[in-house]
Amino acid sequence: MYPDPLFTIFGKGVFAYGLCIGVGILVCLLVFFLYTKKIGMPNKVQDFSFVAAIVGIATGFLFAQLYQAFYEYLETGIFDFYNAGLTVMGGLIGGAICFLAVYFGFGALYFKGKEKYLHIEHFSKLLNVAPLCILVAHGFGRIGCAFAGCCHGTFVGWEYTFGTIPRSTYNVTTGVTTWHGYFTAIPLYESAFLFATFIVLSILLLKKNNKYIMPLYLICYGVWRIFIEFFRADARGAVVLGLQPSQWQSILFIVLGVALIFVIKYWKNIETWFKLKFSKKPKE
Repeated sequence: MYPDPLFTIFGKGVFAYGLCIGVGILVCLLVFFLYTKKIGMPNKVQDFSFVAAIVGIATGFLFAQLYQAFYEYLETGIFDFYNAGLTVMGGLIGGAICFLAVYFGFGALYFKGKEKYLHIEHFSKLLNVAPLCILVAHGFGRIGCAFAGCCHGTFVGWEYTFGTIPRSTYNVTTGVTTWHGYFTAIPLYESAFLFATFIVLSILLLKKNNKYIMPLYLICYGVWRIFIEFFRADARGAVVLGLQPSQWQSILFIVLGVALIFVIKYWKNIETWFKLKFSKKPKE
């Protein structure tokens, strides 16, 4: 929609895509701070989680590009990490793994004495806030996709029709913008879905004290992603049994979400499970 640089800094172009991602990250961190404070997370756990979240976000971008490069390798046989785009599913999975590694690995070293296992006892609070942070950041990111012209739907013609956005690409090397016509506004549809889900789940957490925020997020987004992928027309990776890679990962999200519902239901909550697992307390 607007792939050209908005302005330049030290000769480098600043694009609407990157600006939207930057805004999304800032709002994500703000939501994390306000929501964890609202639900009563101890300050020390909150500060430690904040650092772990920044590490998860940074590595998430790395995995997002790595996943896309791998998708393109399966289609073309060429692995080009440097010029690969970003795929959200790869960023979510990779970022989550790195976050958990820092949270539990370094957390075991950081929390000692009377505070030992403090981060584990409050993990369920973090589990409820995390999807809300992801939703709001993802929502802004999809607006950035609309500006960049990626993640688009099917081509509809050369004249505007309702529910479409113009798509063009900008060549950084030559500075030439190429016009492609109007495409279904998939990024904006998904952004609206993400923000709507964020509002609903926020109400469930803050007003209803619902403990199923993470599984609800996994199931809702998994179902949505499977559905919306059928209407996307950009390169999505190699098709296996009629489904795109993101759709297979979405099925995994749904299965994991259903499993988490049973864990929370029959073990009451994540905190109870961890307290049973780590019942031995250090001597004072």
